[in-house]
Amino acid sequence: MKLRVYYEDTDSLGMVYHANYLKFIERARSEAFFALAKSPEGANFYFVVRSMNLKFARSAKLGDLLETRSRLIEMRSASFSLAQEIFLGETLIFSAIVELAHIKNGKPAAIAPETKERLSAVFGE
Repeated sequence: MKLRVYYEDTDSLGMVYHANYLKFIERARSEAFFALAKSPEGANFYFVVRSMNLKFARSAKLGDLLETRSRLIEMRSASFSLAQEIFLGETLIFSAIVELAHIKNGKPAAIAPETKERLSAVFGE
């Protein structure tokens, strides 16, 4: 997914504020589902972020055109992990390992086989 850095994304120096990288990767996860006419939540289930490991390699600035890439790295019974990266051109500027837990009826629960298939289709494996 490509996105442009707008003034609202930056700090007083015109650099992307660190917390906004999390917004960028959240949008990328959602857009991956929406591109397949799916939703990241169902009638009685959804995913929540359980943990994140973040690496900031370089700052983006006002006007930069960024690209986010997301790929499935591990599928477990009630959670899955993604590698999410943000590039400026060919330069990796941010990376995250994001673990998402599956919640059904308000409690952690096993991910249904059809949902696992959808996750593999959306994020590859």
